[in-house]
Amino acid sequence: MTVGNPARNPVVWGWDHLQSALLGMEAARHRTAASPVPALHIRRIGAADLRAALAGGIADFRADPTHYVVLCALYPVLGLVLARLASGVHALPLIFPLVAGFSLLGPFAAVGLYELSRRREAGAEIAWWHAFDVIGAPGFGGILKLGLLLAGLFVLWLMAAEGIFLLTVGPLAPASPAGLLHAVAFTWRGWILLAVGNGVGFLFAVAALVLGVVSFPMMVDRGVSVELAMQTSLRAVRANKRAMAGWGLIVAVALVAGSVPFLLGLAVVIPVLGHATWHLYRRLVAFEPT
Repeated sequence: MTVGNPARNPVVWGWDHLQSALLGMEAARHRTAASPVPALHIRRIGAADLRAALAGGIADFRADPTHYVVLCALYPVLGLVLARLASGVHALPLIFPLVAGFSLLGPFAAVGLYELSRRREAGAEIAWWHAFDVIGAPGFGGILKLGLLLAGLFVLWLMAAEGIFLLTVGPLAPASPAGLLHAVAFTWRGWILLAVGNGVGFLFAVAALVLGVVSFPMMVDRGVSVELAMQTSLRAVRANKRAMAGWGLIVAVALVAGSVPFLLGLAVVIPVLGHATWHLYRRLVAFEPT
């Protein structure tokens, strides 16, 4: 289906994409079931590949950053809204877990960026609305399923973070951000909270990395089933434990750096990491010619 330019006809454009989404959700299961399983193998990668993936992500972002900032501006805005909602006394301790939880949802949130990188690699026309071409694509059903799984991980992480806080600092949260900072940084209960909370958060982050680092780009690229995509992602991580640990560290540091200036830096960090993840996938997975 040919989709018109949204700048000229946004109503028709939006309606066409809604129809495409509905048709894609209905047909995705049949298309992925009928598609042949691609022959592939997992490459071994190292630090040079991580640097190349980051360079590719930066290059994709710099090629036309306006498109990507438009797509990603919603994420820091959402973060600010969530932080404001959590500014009450009882919800104040959840601000950090909410920000940290971005890493769990990132692979799903970046699917449109994978599509833009795929089009740029193929030499196709690129505009910001092409990010929505994943809607109705053969792998769209699997993308939604895995996205819901990551959303479930995000909710479980928030529940775990709240439970850890109650068991360590106690049910009576400090009444101000300054009080919370003092309780966490200068009391033995706060030190236990940091140690246990970061340890549990690390496990959630590893789970999200293993599930999504290859799965989402592969479903965008090849329209494979979610089961095959997850199996391939697990194989890629197993074959490259050290490199993938390094990638996880890069993502964590970048997200923290982007969150410092009131989360506004995420408008740059998220698209760069999204594009870089596409290039990482291309270095990890090689398909046999058909």
